[in-house]
Amino acid sequence: MKESLVIGGSNGIGLAIALELQKKGHFVHVVDKVKNDTLDQYDNIRFCQANLLNTDFSFLEQYKDIDTLVITAGFGRIAPFEDILEQEIQNNFQVNSIAVIKTLHFFFPRMKEKASFRCAVMGSIAGLISSPLFATYGATKAALCKAIESLNVELEMAGTENRILNVSPGSIKGTQFNGGSNDLSQTEALAKAIIDQMEQRQTLYIPQYEEVYKGVLERYHNDPRQFGLDSYQYKQASGRTSSKPQLKIGYLSGTFDLFHIGHLNLLRRAKEYCDYLVVGVHKDASHKGKSTFISFEERCEIVKSIKYVDEVIPSEREDCDVYLKGIVKYDYLFVGSDYKGTERFNRYEQIFADKGVKIIYFPYTQGTSSSQLREALSAIGHSK
Repeated sequence: MKESLVIGGSNGIGLAIALELQKKGHFVHVVDKVKNDTLDQYDNIRFCQANLLNTDFSFLEQYKDIDTLVITAGFGRIAPFEDILEQEIQNNFQVNSIAVIKTLHFFFPRMKEKASFRCAVMGSIAGLISSPLFATYGATKAALCKAIESLNVELEMAGTENRILNVSPGSIKGTQFNGGSNDLSQTEALAKAIIDQMEQRQTLYIPQYEEVYKGVLERYHNDPRQFGLDSYQYKQASGRTSSKPQLKIGYLSGTFDLFHIGHLNLLRRAKEYCDYLVVGVHKDASHKGKSTFISFEERCEIVKSIKYVDEVIPSEREDCDVYLKGIVKYDYLFVGSDYKGTERFNRYEQIFADKGVKIIYFPYTQGTSSSQLREALSAIGHSK
């Protein structure tokens, strides 16, 4: 059985491609930040949660034997450049360029072999032309397009017939990219066309090339400056500019005394869901009737140094107060599963019901706990 990996396969064109591949008899591994429940209907599709903002790509090891790779993950926002947040710029390049190139690097030795290895990557027409009001996104896709173009030369010189297909569309209907929703009836035909081009080992596919984008590319090459001016005016008139930053913010709080692997696992899992993780550190452990071994300032420094954490703040008495007071307008609130169903979190669920905030309950895992460490330290102290 053929085995495929679709990174970004829970939504939009990635979801459509994953479903088409399984129809063709592939066992499909879907990697994405959030799972689409549609995938549960299929026995030959398996989901793995991963956030491409994380720098650890060791998860790719479990897919080293695949023979088809499709990468559709990516995001962008049409807005004046000064309105794009610095964190958005960093995240754009990490997801759209760096993560994709690192993934291609991992599988490149396979691509250079004589054995068949299919690969398609979602570029963008914005990576082939100037795109004012879409400058950051265009820059990330331009880097990707040039990398693919260069890598295909290396593959040719290596004597293999394998190639990387650069799929560079304009806007795609039936996706969540510009605030829309998934509609497989609008993406199915394009998914089939992409798979067909990939299987033919093509290197560039621009959907609607003859109808639309041949003329677009000609106008750009004839007069890049005028093309840019026209593009700017078109985007302004289209009403597609967005003032909302593309950042899913997560929040959790804790004492983080005697930092251990359980704390690290909690932070790692939280960052899988969000683009920016804020951690509230309790000033003491009086809410649990305990004292802390490590000072508040030192605990903050320890948590701040963890690569999954983007910002550390003093916690509030109630986690909901962080949101309601406007300290952090988070999209996700993370907490242990033992809080689910409690009066406090039932109240939180009512508070956030109309605010677009999702509470994620994490089950506790076996391993070292702060209570165990406290008991061990107390035992040592009593023995002296």
